[in-house]
Amino acid sequence: MSTLSFSQWMNHIQERMESALDRALPAPEIAPARLHEAMRYAVLGGGKRVRPLLVHAAGDISGAAPERLDRVACALEMIHTYSLVHDDMPCMDDDILRRGKPTVHVQFDDATALLVGDALQTLAFQHIAEVPVSDAPHRQLGMIRQLAIASGSRGMAGGQAIDLASVGLQLSLAELEFMHIHKTGALIRASIGLGVQCGRDLNEDEMDSLDHVGKVIGLLFQVVDDILDAEADTATLGKTAGKDAANDKPTYVSLLGVTRARALAEEMCQDALDRLAAFGEPARRLSELTRFIVHRQF
Repeated sequence: MSTLSFSQWMNHIQERMESALDRALPAPEIAPARLHEAMRYAVLGGGKRVRPLLVHAAGDISGAAPERLDRVACALEMIHTYSLVHDDMPCMDDDILRRGKPTVHVQFDDATALLVGDALQTLAFQHIAEVPVSDAPHRQLGMIRQLAIASGSRGMAGGQAIDLASVGLQLSLAELEFMHIHKTGALIRASIGLGVQCGRDLNEDEMDSLDHVGKVIGLLFQVVDDILDAEADTATLGKTAGKDAANDKPTYVSLLGVTRARALAEEMCQDALDRLAAFGEPARRLSELTRFIVHRQF
């Protein structure tokens, strides 16, 4: 196990992912140059890389090779970024700032932003399919299917549809959780599930336990995101602060208030940590990352 501190490990993975994504994306001089330039603008040089961090942390549990984890992490980050590019467009959240810089449709134009999302989504599946990321071909096929479900109408895209339909409505806690299990939680859950499958086989109980952890962390991330959207400023967040309240969107803060939302986040964190304790030292990074997510400031 690495002797790096958590912050050193996190910086190492973030730097590693920047290089991996740089290699995975088409060079800007390759035609169509403007589209490739915009894809690189959207993906590189920003973001917390939470999903790649989760992939690598989960991969520690199964002893997965870092090169395989890079592949899976790049695919997830491409899909996550495409969702942000589309989410920021005028037809959806109509935002002008992402990761501390102008959104893609502002920097380029609406049509280019739409194509950036389309291209990143398809490149993600190419990237995870074109080299082995598992010892068993049938498992890799299942991983590709899992990524597709997590990205589509039964996952992230479906959650976004529910989110758009919920503007101005007062949702119950169960309804809010259902939305975010899909919108935010699906890719986070998949990050853990796919990362662990890059290594040795785990038994069914272990996989079920890690799937529960992924579900909890996905919701936990959203609760904290809602708290930060209500309390942090735009410079800290790198995106427009208070956007959800301005758009009359239901959030954990609007439903529960900040104090109860923080308490819920702590409960979720402890639930995940209790599950991870059974995996011992190999789950150290995933446990540390869970604590980081609940206490993050951006």
